[in-house]
Amino acid sequence: MQNLNQDLAQFLEQLKARGVSANTQKAYSSDINDLLVFLSDTKQSLDLEALRSWLYRISEAGGSKATLARKTSAIKNFTAWRADSDLADQDPALRLRSPKLDRPLPKVASELSLSAVFDRMASQATQDNPVGLMNHCAVELLYATGMRVSELAGLDLSDIDHERQLLRVTGKGNKQRMLPYGLRAKDSIERWIRFGRPAVEAPTSPESLLLSSRGRRVGVRQLYDVVASQLETTNLGSAGPHTLRHSAATHLLDHGADLRAVQEILGHASLATTQIYTHVSVERLRSSFEQAHPRA
Repeated sequence: MQNLNQDLAQFLEQLKARGVSANTQKAYSSDINDLLVFLSDTKQSLDLEALRSWLYRISEAGGSKATLARKTSAIKNFTAWRADSDLADQDPALRLRSPKLDRPLPKVASELSLSAVFDRMASQATQDNPVGLMNHCAVELLYATGMRVSELAGLDLSDIDHERQLLRVTGKGNKQRMLPYGLRAKDSIERWIRFGRPAVEAPTSPESLLLSSRGRRVGVRQLYDVVASQLETTNLGSAGPHTLRHSAATHLLDHGADLRAVQEILGHASLATTQIYTHVSVERLRSSFEQAHPRA
């Protein structure tokens, strides 16, 4: 068991060296530690039978399919790494199957309801209201680019190419990509930088694009609250920043955008991840047909 704990420490170190996100490292550490405690308590070796017993115990305790899938992924990565690193003769999780997830369609706000949100926010984004300017800039950018809220929080002033209307964002695995933005987002950025940011900037403020009223980098939690409060009036009611990401992707496809272009914009490693938005568009088309066609 001591060897397995040492192997886990090495595994986490190589994840860090590869630039794997801190959240993923934390999840892997928790899941694999849980397995090691199980093996210690049950006096079992790290083999396929023990892995199945461990997952069965989690399932019996009420673990969801998503939880089981996450833990399975963590273990498969760990055992594969041990085998590749010659720390084990074979990979015991090679035949371990991950449960198939029921993948619900993402929630999407209607274009009409979002238009009302942006009109309201624009009216509040006056020169003497830096908070209103920041909120408007944040929500415009999330919808205009489809970026993740963590990517928005990490944006610096130097990440903006004003002339070409491009943003350099750093996504999962520290991968960077360039995102275009439109004229309305351009206007909200320029108004925030000209009137809002100087009003809250302090000598110790970072070079981040968005600053709080105290001159600090705006965090994910604050951005989540801003978006949630604004989206309450949409057709979805209470919703978070990921809804803007879902909505941006779906509306792009609705208006004829290429699927691979949307994949690049969202920063998806696999086209299969992006394809769920085609199902959303088809469902919206079906719904409109059933409501409007006289022979539906």
